[in-house]
Amino acid sequence: MNSVFIYCEIEEGQVADVSLELLTKGRQLADQLGVEVEAIVAGSNLSGIEKQVAPYGVDKLHVFDAPGLYPYTSLPHTSVVVNLFKEEKPQICLMGATVIGRDLGPRVSSALFSGLTADCTSLEIGDHEMKGQTFKNLLYQIRPAFGGNIVATIVNPENRPQMATVREGVMQKEIKDPNYKCEVINHDVKKYVADTDYVVKVIERHIEKAKNNLKGAPIVIAGGYGMGSKENFDMLYELAKTINGEVGASRAAIDAGFCDHDRQIGQTGVTVRPKLYIACGISGQIQHIAGMKESSMIISINSDPDAPINTIADYVITGTVEEVVPKLIKYYKKNK
Repeated sequence: MNSVFIYCEIEEGQVADVSLELLTKGRQLADQLGVEVEAIVAGSNLSGIEKQVAPYGVDKLHVFDAPGLYPYTSLPHTSVVVNLFKEEKPQICLMGATVIGRDLGPRVSSALFSGLTADCTSLEIGDHEMKGQTFKNLLYQIRPAFGGNIVATIVNPENRPQMATVREGVMQKEIKDPNYKCEVINHDVKKYVADTDYVVKVIERHIEKAKNNLKGAPIVIAGGYGMGSKENFDMLYELAKTINGEVGASRAAIDAGFCDHDRQIGQTGVTVRPKLYIACGISGQIQHIAGMKESSMIISINSDPDAPINTIADYVITGTVEEVVPKLIKYYKKNK
């Protein structure tokens, strides 16, 4: 068992951000293990694609370039990854917890009998003892479980590869070296993919861009169930407009109908890491904290001084949102 493999998603010739984030994390894990990082790209017209991934510390790039591989369909991509892994026998495989990753990951793990942990919030290397035997350098696949009541550390001592998916924004992408040397291996797709795998053809695609920029916003104002009503969320939109931020919400607020689903922050929503995060009426359940704990500065506005989110906040304002938020709006408008 050797390298750390990352499956890279391609959209219109660009490697997805979640894949670049996983390349950064994969490089860190590989350095701990003393192995190489290898990436897989499958699509069409992929000439020069190595320039996008090599700076993140990729030692080998496996390129599968054929017209039938873009846009993504399940069977050919599964054949590519499964057959390549049978040859290369990777130690670890990471994928994005995206529409593609959630389709491809289970297919690959099922074919290889490897197991898979979905929606990890952290990945580490460590040892594990079981039945009197010590397993060295396992991948700790860490994620909230049982509705967020515990944080589970999942290990796979015996089967390989150790597979995990991670949502966009959970890891931070970081260029290792702009001139990093990467070996490019161009594979003969016909050796890996049967003609029958192309049974599904994409005739037409409709892609709708996000209505907000939560993931890229430097300031996020998030509301929870404590906001009390959809009308009270209007205060957050006004505050966001005043200080050029974006509005987010906890799952409890989304479920109550206070805010649109695409603004959900947390384990089952988006992950953000803004310079400033203002949490309004949010209790701070572990699922929500998983999606915002990397914020540079956290301000909590809550009527409960013992709310769990206050333990990770840099500043706590104790009071109701109806009392505090209008004062913030008034102050920022005056001093903008």
